[in-house]
Amino acid sequence: MSNIAGKVVVITGASSGIGEATARLLAQSGAHVVLGARRTEKLEALTSAIRSEDGSADYRALDVTKRDQMEEFINYVKNTFGRVDVIVNNAGVMPLSKLEALKVDEWDRMIDVNIRGVLHGIAAGLPIMKEQGFGQFINISSIGGHVVSPTAAVYCATKFAVRAISEGLRMEVGDDIRVTIVSPGVTESELADSISDEEARQVMKEYRKIAISPDAVARTILFAIEQPADVDVNEIIVRPTASAN
Repeated sequence: MSNIAGKVVVITGASSGIGEATARLLAQSGAHVVLGARRTEKLEALTSAIRSEDGSADYRALDVTKRDQMEEFINYVKNTFGRVDVIVNNAGVMPLSKLEALKVDEWDRMIDVNIRGVLHGIAAGLPIMKEQGFGQFINISSIGGHVVSPTAAVYCATKFAVRAISEGLRMEVGDDIRVTIVSPGVTESELADSISDEEARQVMKEYRKIAISPDAVARTILFAIEQPADVDVNEIIVRPTASAN
């Protein structure tokens, strides 16, 4: 039986894309998944679908930029299941544009969701994991956290930050808590829908002619979780075989 069976796994940004695929796969593998996102109608449908296949799923409305909501969400999981085994900090946005376009509101949104959202997940989950003596954070970065490209300077900066925060967390938590960074390459998702800049939208359209499915990233997350407790998979890059970047 998989080492994931019975684990309580929290997933943010679970209403679509990588979050949705991860929820389905982990539930199929025997985990109890608790899903958070702003679009509760999608979470309700996903939870129903998982339960219809005899999986264990629950959901709560969640805006990761709100620290109090994240704390309430994680505390709900702890109070309901008695523990929190894994937190997948997956929520993210990607409204790309050149810096000269001065889309400052979009920069702020990326900083709030992509960086603060991860920090809020850590702040809410770390005390619980320290108290229970085990746990795992899986923070979703990006290939953009390794290489900067035009129109993606701020987005890449947020994903570099996720890697830096995750590595610092890994070094600080000691032997009982695992920390994994997953950096997907171009992946089929709704992220590109948030691009308001026409030039950046066309660049991404071309870039996405080669893409992996969210299921490929979900399998990577499953691999990291199901390792024995004494094995910490620190970082994985997963991208299309045909991709040069």
